[in-house]
Amino acid sequence: MKPLKGTRIVSLALNLPGPAALMRCRALGATCIKFEPLAGAGGDPMRMYKPAAYQELHLGVRVLEADLKTPQGQAKLAKELGKADVFLTSFRPSAMGRLGLDWKTLHKRYPDLSQVAIVGGEGLNVEVAGHDLTYLAENDLVGGLDLPATLFADMTGSLLAVEAIMSAALLKKPSYQAVALSNAASYAALPRSWGLTTADGAVGGAHAGYQVYQCEDGRAAVAALEPHFAQRLCEVAGIDTSGKNMMLLSATKLSLQRWFAKQSCQTLDRLALKHDLPIYTMPLVK
Repeated sequence: MKPLKGTRIVSLALNLPGPAALMRCRALGATCIKFEPLAGAGGDPMRMYKPAAYQELHLGVRVLEADLKTPQGQAKLAKELGKADVFLTSFRPSAMGRLGLDWKTLHKRYPDLSQVAIVGGEGLNVEVAGHDLTYLAENDLVGGLDLPATLFADMTGSLLAVEAIMSAALLKKPSYQAVALSNAASYAALPRSWGLTTADGAVGGAHAGYQVYQCEDGRAAVAALEPHFAQRLCEVAGIDTSGKNMMLLSATKLSLQRWFAKQSCQTLDRLALKHDLPIYTMPLVK
């Protein structure tokens, strides 16, 4: 299915959220054109610090270079915007204004064009500097001194941008939509705000069947959350299941810790398959 087939997107968005959104739109059938600064001026930073990621993000995307501070660059962009359905950007509003690309000017010049603007914050914070890490920290998604395992705000923001693009394409009515990465982080953080992933939450550490356990030669991610999975896990591990709320008891967690510590990853894989248990093993790399 290609729901965006026939939709033409022109993008100025650099780094990760914009190109990730464009990658998804391309997969959904859109025709995607992206403008980057001249290579001599640095181009897209992603091309420099992770070329392989840049290549994957831009498969099937027509990439053009232009200096938008020059009449030649502006003319090159104008030519593509005149044929576009959606304009995807990731600059601050003040920067767009300096380029003569604010929404009021764009809408007057291209009355059939919609714009999806990926920004950092919203309202009074729209111009405040930030990045994925700061938006996650703002929403209590950064623990200790360890960096998050992935760029949650950027990737969630990219999907919200795709949602906005699909909305514009579906409604077929010119619109301006801002997608704030701070809001993307806030959306990703909802399970935490609901108490699901806090230390006393079922998927935050309180439930003995939803843990990462050390095993004989690696680790095991165990997601035996539902009662039938939890009971089956305890039966396989030889743990009494007669107690009420036994999966919330520290004694159950301790018993499972001891049991997993004696099992190899290979044994756990076999048991998971045999007993239909949600367990994924992570052997130590030798």
